[in-house]
Amino acid sequence: MTDSTSYRLTLDARAGESCFPVLVWAEGIDAPDACSRPASLDDVLASAKGGRSPVSSAVQQEVRAMLRHGTYKPSGRGKPASEFLLHAALRGEFPLVNGPVDANNAISLSSGLPGSIFDADLAGSVLSLRYGLPGEAYMFNPSGQSIDLEDLLVVCRADAGGWEPCGNPVKDSMATKVRAETRNVIGVLYAPRSLGSALAMVWAERFAELLAVSCRARAVGFRGPEAPRAS
Repeated sequence: MTDSTSYRLTLDARAGESCFPVLVWAEGIDAPDACSRPASLDDVLASAKGGRSPVSSAVQQEVRAMLRHGTYKPSGRGKPASEFLLHAALRGEFPLVNGPVDANNAISLSSGLPGSIFDADLAGSVLSLRYGLPGEAYMFNPSGQSIDLEDLLVVCRADAGGWEPCGNPVKDSMATKVRAETRNVIGVLYAPRSLGSALAMVWAERFAELLAVSCRARAVGFRGPEAPRAS
């Protein structure tokens, strides 16, 4: 088991001006397909099917503002994953994937905050948040579709060449997605700094609790980012 102090999220100063990301992790989970469905999800979905959004328009606007940077516009296919999930729930088409992903999506739907979830053995225990660079992209689904990452908030894993993007508030990379063999996960909840860090920490704690209960994790935890580093 990895010591909890080994889990870290570093933060580029520019990205930290708009986003307060929180790191969440779980070790020793059940096989993803054997995890139970988050109990709280049914109530939220029932409310959504009745046409009642669990998220205020004010929160949605702040999340979009968080992603609006440089050339990146959070609209159309580039809107935050939390909006995709909300619209799917209102249509009665909310996707159920596997335990860890469902926990991530349940928190995102309830809070309005986009989230990422990775296989921790593929992503590593130290992640970093920055803006995507010109020319950066990655595949986000098995059919090979890619997303342009320029000026988008991106979570990166460490590699031999520095930091490689593996997730963002819209779509995560195929390279680090939860798979059948996953037994350790690490995730990031992206919260607008304008809404305050306390809100992000509350939802991160609930995220960790869902992973503990639904996936029967041996250990879970969460923490905020380290002090922003200079760009």
